[in-house]
Amino acid sequence: MTSAIPDNSVYTDFRGLAQLRHKAASDTPAALQEVGKHFEALFIQMMLQSMRQASPGDPLLGGKEGEMYRDLFDKQISENLSSHGGLGLADIIVRQLRHDTQSQQPAAANVAQTPGSVDMQAASTENSAGNTVSYVSPAAFVKDIWPHAQDAAQQLGVDPQVLVAQAALETGWGRGIIQHPDGRSSHNLFGIKAGGSWQKETVTVPTLEYRDGLAVKERASFRSYDSLAASFQDYVQFLKSNPRYKDALMQAGDPGKFSGALQEAGYASDPRYAEKIGNVLGGDTLTAALSALKLNDAHPIG
Repeated sequence: MTSAIPDNSVYTDFRGLAQLRHKAASDTPAALQEVGKHFEALFIQMMLQSMRQASPGDPLLGGKEGEMYRDLFDKQISENLSSHGGLGLADIIVRQLRHDTQSQQPAAANVAQTPGSVDMQAASTENSAGNTVSYVSPAAFVKDIWPHAQDAAQQLGVDPQVLVAQAALETGWGRGIIQHPDGRSSHNLFGIKAGGSWQKETVTVPTLEYRDGLAVKERASFRSYDSLAASFQDYVQFLKSNPRYKDALMQAGDPGKFSGALQEAGYASDPRYAEKIGNVLGGDTLTAALSALKLNDAHPIG
């Protein structure tokens, strides 16, 4: 049973945001969706207000009465946009809120995210069929994919950490691996789309693409694999079999140039794709995960 959501007016008042977040932390998935819409509507209303402040104003809507009707109009637009798909922010907000609530669950509480205290045995959560759903920590994600990254990196001539960083960026450290409607994991770590030449299993999901510098929400079909190892091996073949990635492979020894060449070749539509890989590669999260991995290798968990 879904509990009632606060009145729509709550998300036009910043004092109501704490109430919404509390609702998200303790309610059903349906409630999370509604809360995501509330937050998105607030963002849209703030955006409209900023746009109006930057304009010279409308002489027909002057005075306090005009401002009141204008604010009501903006509020209605915000509500309508958010309830009909909006800007795509609601889904992102829901994922973030869901991660926040998951981090409070006992299963996740057993996994510390600091080097030396990571429970590497609790690598991932699973559904009733035993298929990997999402990872409870970056360290757990890195632990699972590291052997495959080493093997693929050797074939490509790159540092395995670069492949881990790219997979982390594409999947949100394993928490956003594309899933089939029945909950099965696609094991797609590198966001490779199906395309006409792909004859194996696929999964179609919403995705965010950049068109002329603008983020656009679309639906696309992605490749699905039966294992993480298969995902890495297909990534290797994908780069080697596409002539447009020749320059990237020639610069495989330099992480920055390799990532930059992938972006230039059109691997991803995000204009900051290479920069983001670099940020993950040089970030504290990857450093901590690799440190935990090395420490646990030196002192295996019994």
